[in-house]
Amino acid sequence: MPTPEPLARDLLPGTLYMMILRTLHDGPLHGYAIARRIRDWSRGDLEIDDGSLYPALNRMLVKGWLKAEWGTSENNRNARFYRLTAAGRKQLEHESDTFSRMIRAIQWVMAAR
Repeated sequence: MPTPEPLARDLLPGTLYMMILRTLHDGPLHGYAIARRIRDWSRGDLEIDDGSLYPALNRMLVKGWLKAEWGTSENNRNARFYRLTAAGRKQLEHESDTFSRMIRAIQWVMAAR
């Protein structure tokens, strides 16, 4: 059986923000590490491409959910490291609650007879 394609192009609106916020909940990361962690945590089902990730990170900076500063990555390269702000932690809580309600509602519909 062929390996299924990653699901990133099928993400529900807003879920990329939520996953980025969740990933940064554990501490600052640079963009490539964020994408890699999402891929790893999803067991390879979610591949976030640069064309989606970096615009989302920039929008999140403007919204005040993240702060960024330059640092050195694990392979000794200059990289921009992102971290959650207090507003970002509050947004993560809101996004998680809303997402849980959405998943529950979808499951009810799918289980209806």
